[in-house]
Amino acid sequence: MPSRSHWPEYLAEAAALALFMVSASIFTALLEHDRSPLQLLVPDPFVRRMLMGAAMGLTAAAIIYSPLGARSGAHMNPSVTLAFVRLGKMGRRDASMYIAAQFAGGIGGMLAAHALLGRRLAEPAVEFITTGPGDAGVLAAAAGELAISFLMMSVVLRVAARPQTMRWTGAAAAALVMLNITFEAPLSGMSMNPARTLGPALLSGRHNHLWIYFLAPPLGMLLAAEWFLRRHGRAAPCARLNHAPDVRCIFCGRQPRSKDLCTTT
Repeated sequence: MPSRSHWPEYLAEAAALALFMVSASIFTALLEHDRSPLQLLVPDPFVRRMLMGAAMGLTAAAIIYSPLGARSGAHMNPSVTLAFVRLGKMGRRDASMYIAAQFAGGIGGMLAAHALLGRRLAEPAVEFITTGPGDAGVLAAAAGELAISFLMMSVVLRVAARPQTMRWTGAAAAALVMLNITFEAPLSGMSMNPARTLGPALLSGRHNHLWIYFLAPPLGMLLAAEWFLRRHGRAAPCARLNHAPDVRCIFCGRQPRSKDLCTTT
């Protein structure tokens, strides 16, 4: 059974992804809904993707560096959690609860967005912010998800593993969210995250290509973790994108205001 004392981290993880989903829904409606003023003012789809990427990159950064992100470490993604399990930085009990919290947060966030936006979320141009293959097809979508997931985890580990740069881990992840939405979204919708994809799929009823987002992102991030292990042994960073000094860490045992850096064990 998971530790009862870790429930604040589990709840923070769920809330973090829920907020991300609400933000994604709002900005998608603002930029893509047929009757949105922004959609009319910015007719170029590429420019709208740039704006969406900037909005969601800033959202990711805000959540990662928020009290919620400081509490949970801001995985917000089962693929990230599984990669840290492979790196030996997270126990299976905590991982199972993090993954459950992420799926609950993804679904709960979409229900909240539906309550807030109503029919606008269901319009074809918005369609519950579902992710699906683009015109290039299923294989291109799977390859795109695999590639961006591998890149994301590789960058996170490289930045987080160095004490000089570890505070920029969240910023690096947010920047990649922005770039991936701008350039990769036409291939797969840019998910990288099974929990991000499941909530919209449940509300929209579109389940045809769900396997892509349950297979490619975890595989990509696990490959990045394996590559890191082979290059650096077990010198992996703590399982957090935000290691705030005034918040306990349930992974490395660091206590608030400790002067020790959370590095390898």
